[in-house]
Amino acid sequence: MPTTHHNTVRNRATTNIENARRTRAKNTSERFDLREMADNAVMANPARPVCTRLRSSAVAVALLATSTFAYASDAKNLDEVVVSAGRRPQSWLEIGASLSRIAADETGVVDLLHVADALNRAPGVYMQRGSGQESLLAIRSPVLTGAGACGAFLVMEDGFPIRPVGFCNVNEMFEINTSQAATIEILRGPGTAVMGANAVHGSVSVLTPAVEDVRDSAALVAGSADLRSARFSLASEPQLGLAAYGLWRDDGGFRDHSATRDRKLNLLRDSTVFDGQLRLRAAFTKLDQQTAGFLRGYESYRDPVLRRTNANPEAFRNADASRVSFDWTRGGKDAVRDELRLTLRDSSMAFLQHFLLGKPLERNGQRSIAAAASRAASLSESLQYRLGLDLEAGRGWLIEVQNGPTLEGSAAARAIRPAGQHYDYTVDSRVVGLQAQLGGPLGRHFDWQAAVRGDHTRYAYDNRMRDGNTAEDGSACGVTGCLYNRPADRTDRYSTLTPRLEFGWRPTTDERIYFTTSNGFRPPEATELYRLQRNQSVADLRTERLRASELGWRHRGSRWRFSLAAFDATRTDVILRDANGFNVPDGKTTHRGVEYEWHYAATADLDFTLAGSRARHRYAFSRAIDGGETIVAGKDIDTAPRALDTLEIAWRPTSAWTTGLTVRRVGDYYADAANEHRQSGHTVADLRISARLGSRWRASLNVDNLTDRLFADRADFAQGEWRYFPAPRRSVFLTLEWQAPR
Repeated sequence: MPTTHHNTVRNRATTNIENARRTRAKNTSERFDLREMADNAVMANPARPVCTRLRSSAVAVALLATSTFAYASDAKNLDEVVVSAGRRPQSWLEIGASLSRIAADETGVVDLLHVADALNRAPGVYMQRGSGQESLLAIRSPVLTGAGACGAFLVMEDGFPIRPVGFCNVNEMFEINTSQAATIEILRGPGTAVMGANAVHGSVSVLTPAVEDVRDSAALVAGSADLRSARFSLASEPQLGLAAYGLWRDDGGFRDHSATRDRKLNLLRDSTVFDGQLRLRAAFTKLDQQTAGFLRGYESYRDPVLRRTNANPEAFRNADASRVSFDWTRGGKDAVRDELRLTLRDSSMAFLQHFLLGKPLERNGQRSIAAAASRAASLSESLQYRLGLDLEAGRGWLIEVQNGPTLEGSAAARAIRPAGQHYDYTVDSRVVGLQAQLGGPLGRHFDWQAAVRGDHTRYAYDNRMRDGNTAEDGSACGVTGCLYNRPADRTDRYSTLTPRLEFGWRPTTDERIYFTTSNGFRPPEATELYRLQRNQSVADLRTERLRASELGWRHRGSRWRFSLAAFDATRTDVILRDANGFNVPDGKTTHRGVEYEWHYAATADLDFTLAGSRARHRYAFSRAIDGGETIVAGKDIDTAPRALDTLEIAWRPTSAWTTGLTVRRVGDYYADAANEHRQSGHTVADLRISARLGSRWRASLNVDNLTDRLFADRADFAQGEWRYFPAPRRSVFLTLEWQAPR
């Protein structure tokens, strides 16, 4: 992704032991037979197979090697069902894509404080935390910011995108209760041929538990930086099919004026309706946080006093989000499987743009509805199909107001940023998507799958202010005009056809080689089209596209499993902000690398997991861009580490004790587009110790940054200076949990 999104938006602004053992015993009788799956080939929704099978793998579902140590010693009995990019149940060996799954640990928690604690365990994934619950994501990509960042990755909950097309938010993962999720699936590589827009570089899907897997529980957490947290879960009698869980979390923050208050609630209902399984899900989130911005100055994050300061104590971000979804499925491994889905979404946010001169306040939000229908069936023993229809309608809005005159900067800089309202607009969106899949086995050792999806997206933009480059009252802003330019009402349409093709070969029952070629796309975000600056009255933008190929090999032994994947991708029509401040579709980038995962069960009580990637993300064009930087073809994209590695060790010295050590290495990366400033990498270790205190109680100790390293979670060089988000020093957290017996 070209740096303009970095250099404009950002510049202004371990294991479940007891459950795993029980799971392996159940899985011996409940596993899917691979040949039977190939014969029936039910192409299902990502959420449904996981949820229906959580009974047999409540906590220790079969993760890809990066994710958990629940495998223990018998790797051949670990062919748990996962979900491929093709939306059909597949085992670890059968899946034709790079997909990792992060499961809840023995306390039922995926991440303790931040979703980055979970996602950064997967190869090829790098999430930087920022301030509070903010985050910036990379999946086979550089760390991206701005509209192009959220558009590059599709974030879902139970297979539903949490936001409509065109209205994503770069920090949107704080809208989901990831801490209490059953699993988090991370697809690396494009998935738009099945999932639709925005799954360009990859996708993240948070899966809620089945009602039957929810246990009555309560937990209290206390720790560094005045952290106080409580979480609960409640389940009804089985015949009612009701459950609820949620959390309350107050984090004082290790920097001045950086406190975060986080509230989440999830309601679940599972039932049988019209011979099918109906899942009702409701999710509510409220986030209030004080925002700490960049530290400025070379290696300022190393200063023990300066790293705790906050130059913008007035900054804040407040957000609310709610979602209600319905998922009805009939059929299973039978010849026909039907599915109907519906989701309602509502979100709003207000935040002070402290990184901009004048510090304007932005308020934005969206309301949307999405529906989907699909049918999967077999045409013959060796040929299966899936057909799907997706519909979506939404309305997004944005208002930006500067409450007073600009006091910083030169006279010219102050003049172009007047007090008053800068933007006030709505955008109505409509999306229609048609998807088809076809595939099956080719003899005993080969298989194939093809998918194609057609999408049509329509935006209807309504400017509720004066058109043009003026202040709110219509007056001019100095001699050069206002920085904020409001285009006239308009309608934009984007149509895209996205293919995917996969071939697989199993020379033996314990290994598989696959090749996949696929495309990804995203239409422009609403803010890229209609939130224009300076003298640009129309943004003539095209759909961003990514063409990718992947060659992978998976192999398993009696006590280990290993996977290796090589990928090559080119992204075209990348939207960037040029030296004139115009949004233009002139960018092109390349992404090539290798990812590996190795899990080894040394003994029944000791497990090792090693995972990582070696990748190169480069510009394939040259251009002067906003902020005074120049992109040069062949240079590395900034904030793109070439090396990422994770080592996890899990040891269970007794039946009551569990210990886990995670060591994460982030390689060096360039902090600017010209590759003139390089940020050194870092290695950080986290320790977890957990002990059962009788049949219902458990105590856990988490130590993050065990060696007390001074490092920057994020660094960049822009407008002639270094800027950093410092990472917390050693942090200690104690958890006390009560859980009802099964």
